[in-house]
Amino acid sequence: KQYKQNGMTKLKLIALFCLISTFVKAQEAKIDHKLIKEDLDLMLNDIRNNYVYLSDKKVDFDCLREHYAKAVEDIQTEEETVLFFEYLLDEFYDNHLTLRTNRDASYRLFAPLYTTFEGDKAVVSNLWQTQLEDLEQNIIGAEILRFNGLPFQKMIDDFPCHCNDKNFPETKEWIANKVLCGRYNEPRILALKLADGREIELDLDGLRFKSDEGLLSSSRIDDIGLIRINNSLGNDNLVSAFDAELEKLKDTRGLIIDLRNTVFGGDSYEARGIMSRFISEPRPYQRHAFTARSENNPDVERSWVEYVSPRLRTYQQPVVILVGRWTGSMGEGLAIGFEGMERATVIGTEMRRLAGEVYDFGFKHQWYGYKLSTRRLFHINGTARELYIPSVYVDQSTNLTDETLERGLKFIHSLIH
Repeated sequence: KQYKQNGMTKLKLIALFCLISTFVKAQEAKIDHKLIKEDLDLMLNDIRNNYVYLSDKKVDFDCLREHYAKAVEDIQTEEETVLFFEYLLDEFYDNHLTLRTNRDASYRLFAPLYTTFEGDKAVVSNLWQTQLEDLEQNIIGAEILRFNGLPFQKMIDDFPCHCNDKNFPETKEWIANKVLCGRYNEPRILALKLADGREIELDLDGLRFKSDEGLLSSSRIDDIGLIRINNSLGNDNLVSAFDAELEKLKDTRGLIIDLRNTVFGGDSYEARGIMSRFISEPRPYQRHAFTARSENNPDVERSWVEYVSPRLRTYQQPVVILVGRWTGSMGEGLAIGFEGMERATVIGTEMRRLAGEVYDFGFKHQWYGYKLSTRRLFHINGTARELYIPSVYVDQSTNLTDETLERGLKFIHSLIH
């Protein structure tokens, strides 16, 4: 009897598998290349008319139209449709251009380390040490030799872009870091050559990340307050939480705000809510600019300055902002905003360099949409946000100590003593 039951169970599973397979094949059979082509034309038209950085990008737009129009005919599945549009956006080597969905074979949005080039060598220049558990050895400066067993340069050469110049330094660096992001359904195993010549293997997915509890965390280091934002700049409740922590630290002689874990950015409500606690009168914090277009008429530039208004009791002591490669979008806006208001000194490395202000656009035939940067954003001093370098730059040399925090503490003590 048990044998018969097991046999019936297997038959049911086989029947279910066949049913699922039939359903999947039926779904894939519904791929309509004509509709994809219409959405391709729509996306290219939106990029042409709305992407504010188009003229800055070394991308052959005619190549985009020709290559991707031909590639439509090769699409067989829904996943391939998603990747098709994802790769098109990747042509612009801009992390702010994203598809509002992903699949197993999609590339992740970021990696826990960042690489730059020294000549032809890709080296680890930054590590997300604020969010990683302690590593036993220093990998800053290590050369990246291989990714999943393949030469790292080959991974760059094979990256699915066809209409940009992969040898252009900005493009090459972007692609190298996108390779490090890896696909969701593939491992990320690096072969690194350390400064002492030793070769080691590093599994990025084997690294342990710290679990942040709450929207933020705070502490005291002697008479200095420290508030870390836990990647919560998109949560309106952060403003009330920040108010509560600032109240606890009101008697400190200086304050450090750590923005090195704001990788997903957020909203200006949170940024303005935080900045408003550090001024006693309205202050400018960033400038917006975009091109107004009218069919058959000249383009007209438009720009304006955005202000922050004071709120509640003003914290008047010196402030330092800590930033890094994982300070993204509104985190970057918050950093340059504090400096633009002349209320803080920014310390750290380059940020994520997410260019401009993004808006949602939709396809006609796909249920998901995409984001394009339609307005440029500037520091009050005129520096484009994505090109901003911290006033006090920290050239990371080790992941064994927190050099940025150490520099921040030293700097703020110089202001209060």
